[in-house]
Amino acid sequence: MNISKYSWNSQFDLHRLLWDLPMLVSYSLVQCLAGKTDAFKYIESAVKKTGNFGILIMQIIKYLPQPASTLLNDVNLPQTVLILSDNRLHRWLPTTIKEVHALGWEALDVVLFTGDAYVDHPSFGAAVIGRLLEREGLKVAIVPQPNWQDDLRDFKKMGIPRLFFAVTAGCMDSMVNHYTANKRKRSNDAYTPGDRAGARPDYATIVYSNIIKKLYPDVPLIIGGIEASLRRVTHYDYWSDQLKPGILVESRADMLFYGMGEKSLLEMVRRLREGELITRLTDIPQTAFLVSKEKELADGTSWKEFKLFSHEECKREKINYAKNFRVIEEESNRMEPDTRLLQTIGDKKIVINPAWSPLTTSEADDFSDLPYTRLPHPKYQGKGDIPAYEMIRHSINIHRGCFGGCGFCTISAHQGKFIASRSETSVMKEVESVVNMPDFKGYISDIGGPSANMYKMAGKDLGICRLCRRPSCIYPSVCKNLDTDHRPMSELYRKVANFKGVKKAFIGSGIRYDLVFHRVKEEEVNQGNLAYLDQVIGNHVSGRLKVAPEHTADQVLSVMRKPSFSQFELLKKFFDKANEKYGLKQQLIPYFISSHPGSDVGAMADLAAKTKELNFKLEQIQDFTPTPMTLATVIYYSGYHPYTLEKIYTAKSQDQKLAQRKFFFWYKNENRKELIAELRRIGRPDLEKILFNR
Repeated sequence: MNISKYSWNSQFDLHRLLWDLPMLVSYSLVQCLAGKTDAFKYIESAVKKTGNFGILIMQIIKYLPQPASTLLNDVNLPQTVLILSDNRLHRWLPTTIKEVHALGWEALDVVLFTGDAYVDHPSFGAAVIGRLLEREGLKVAIVPQPNWQDDLRDFKKMGIPRLFFAVTAGCMDSMVNHYTANKRKRSNDAYTPGDRAGARPDYATIVYSNIIKKLYPDVPLIIGGIEASLRRVTHYDYWSDQLKPGILVESRADMLFYGMGEKSLLEMVRRLREGELITRLTDIPQTAFLVSKEKELADGTSWKEFKLFSHEECKREKINYAKNFRVIEEESNRMEPDTRLLQTIGDKKIVINPAWSPLTTSEADDFSDLPYTRLPHPKYQGKGDIPAYEMIRHSINIHRGCFGGCGFCTISAHQGKFIASRSETSVMKEVESVVNMPDFKGYISDIGGPSANMYKMAGKDLGICRLCRRPSCIYPSVCKNLDTDHRPMSELYRKVANFKGVKKAFIGSGIRYDLVFHRVKEEEVNQGNLAYLDQVIGNHVSGRLKVAPEHTADQVLSVMRKPSFSQFELLKKFFDKANEKYGLKQQLIPYFISSHPGSDVGAMADLAAKTKELNFKLEQIQDFTPTPMTLATVIYYSGYHPYTLEKIYTAKSQDQKLAQRKFFFWYKNENRKELIAELRRIGRPDLEKILFNR
């Protein structure tokens, strides 16, 4: 950047320089100011260590040419630093009315409430939506973690927006965020500064929405995010142990955006700006709304309609709830959805419009390339780290969607089954942004997505994909139409690893090793897939490769929609061989779940024995937690498999769950006696011999 525009002859020019400092701090500037590189190193060090631009200014004073340094001595330094700080603040969307006024805005178009702290990063949904609205020319403010227990000033301070209020519980369902699998209250919240619990309410979407509707009943209110998305129809709520109605009923919101809502948002904003009322916007894909039970929708769409079992019918007969799930999941996983789902509750009807077709690469790039600062809002300085941000601050998401279809997972229900990959150009642009972050030390923590190795994978014949309703492309076997070529990922990893400033690029997302080992007719693809795994183990593991076999028993894996445990055993051999080849001492860390539908004490004993034979003492384990809109949750509550309607056993009592969990820790002396008794009770002396050498 050329700084010749600064004449150095007036305080006005000096203030202009200070105003532009965040952009001007570069080699060219400091070399121009100082004429020597050691000045840059000193200043760079001060900024990286403290993040304090006041310190940077003080250091620049020493190297400014005359008469600028003399002038600067006459400047009110605290005021100058305040100007600079205010300028930095303008890089974020406003979170207070003071910040709104500092931008010269008299009123807002949209006010967005979120249960998370405001982190301006593409992994945080509120930031994505806020930046997208900003790009459309709207004046948008974010109110992070509003206080719902005082005089509600956080809900009043921004005034009434011109277009609408928006609410999201945040990146997690608030109940998953608050409670363990045993329904114990958590003492932390990874999406809050200082990891502090208590910054959002239970059922945050409902609580926030009802406050807004009470204060501003006539202002349109939309809800979105994972909590709203996965509770859009009758759903089982584990924490209250009951079927709850679609969240539109309890939230009183005007419209719900499910899944990744950018395209729906853009369409709604366009039409609201044209003067349409929100009650007329009944034909926007991937939205849901509540109308009178008798209302006929005459919006000109060609969509088919399917009537789900009503909320009352689901409460009367659990099997109806299970049958509903199959329809919802199959419709959610279609490439070109064309069916509107209807569910009645009382005298109302929830209308769920079909989803958009999968994002194109250009659309995925568009939403990823918005001008994020990639940083938490400055208001959190001194309040402690935000753990969820610390984990992803130097990571890069290269695609959306997951075609694994795991029975306990909500990713495909929220992001879709089909993969939407970013272009290499867009990914490398983000790599450059990460490298230029002040605290970046050369290590990218993850290049991945919902699964690490699905980038650019799609059907070979999309005509077949258009007809497909399978919830998984890889279970019970890998689809013959799926292109499983890993070579595009290998090439992308090489480009990232070779980018100037990158010392190491890790793969932190979970690898679907069954995709790697799947064999196709093209031998060059088979070899490329194995080379991919070898490349990851040799160059992209930060000491521990974490994978998720989840269980060992086929009876459980079939409910989970996971591959045979023999695939993990194949991975273990490959991993050990690659470690030896590269002279590394890396660890393979498997994840497992207990008390999942289909799992009993015998299945857990099998898990303990098989993992012992592989020399594992497990650490990455968890009890199954029923969360809305998963296959496993439907089975947990109803007792039926939605696709076969066969009855499936699930451990529900604390004693049943603990009996399974103890098999994770077969090696602890305090569990030995009880586990031996349990093995004898179920008639498995063979496993007793394996586990306890008896």
